[in-house]
Amino acid sequence: MSPLQDQVIVVTGAGRGLGRAYAHDLAQRGARVVVNTRPRAADAPGSAETVVAEIIALGGRAVAAPLAVEEADSGERLLAAALNAFGRIDGLLNNAGAPEARSLHKQTTDAFRQVFEVNFFGSLTPTLPIYRHLRAQGSGRILMSTSAAGLHGVHGMAAYSSSKAALIGLMRVIALEGASHGVGCNAIAPYAATGMTAEYLDDASAARMGPERVAPVASWLMSPDCPLNGQTLAAGAGAVRPAARIEGPGLIFAGDVAPDDLTKQAAALMDLNGWRTFSDGNAAFDQLMSAVLKITTTK
Repeated sequence: MSPLQDQVIVVTGAGRGLGRAYAHDLAQRGARVVVNTRPRAADAPGSAETVVAEIIALGGRAVAAPLAVEEADSGERLLAAALNAFGRIDGLLNNAGAPEARSLHKQTTDAFRQVFEVNFFGSLTPTLPIYRHLRAQGSGRILMSTSAAGLHGVHGMAAYSSSKAALIGLMRVIALEGASHGVGCNAIAPYAATGMTAEYLDDASAARMGPERVAPVASWLMSPDCPLNGQTLAAGAGAVRPAARIEGPGLIFAGDVAPDDLTKQAAALMDLNGWRTFSDGNAAFDQLMSAVLKITTTK
């Protein structure tokens, strides 16, 4: 039996593209799915109701919850939709997002905030009440949808990149704080042919990058059997790889740091040979201080 059998998962932004693929894959693996998308006519292509009908026609179980995720009560409403339809909730897959294509020097503060409203707060707002519920019940999974733009930055996508990077920080804190209460949280950076990426892909690449090739990875991350917590996976076209927060060994100065010394040793400073990861920011700080003390006390 699939570990997702009878699990109740909310998927936001599930009307088309990746979200629709996630909802279908979860349902095919036995999960009961709350399909969220923005409100629209019931017969509109890609609507929550349409995706629910597709899932039911294939023998799955799903209900629609059309609402804008950035609305202040979206989390309470999505939680209620799951509990009313299925009597429980086991996870939240935050997929809703908005694209952007504007160089930073052409950007306005208000437009920047609008991107954050959907991409960041559109995940935070649903997450808070659902996370509290999962924490109280002692189990559950949350998945954030980040991006290569959030990991590495993309020219002309300052607001999008920033909002997707912010989700990684939020994911890390949920993973740290939720672990002792049975709640896991990870992030996925998908590479897929969708309406958002179509203009950037040639036909051959698009053929290899269907959303359905990312969906099983998302389903695994939502599974109670998944051992990962606080991790980010990049996935697409059959490839899955970890994206980690790392620090290189860098340089340690016994005395004051001089800008001229940094200029002379810039290559050594940026050498990542011997890099390492840290469980959290405190662990990174503790290691740095330990290394500094070791150098300064032996001088």
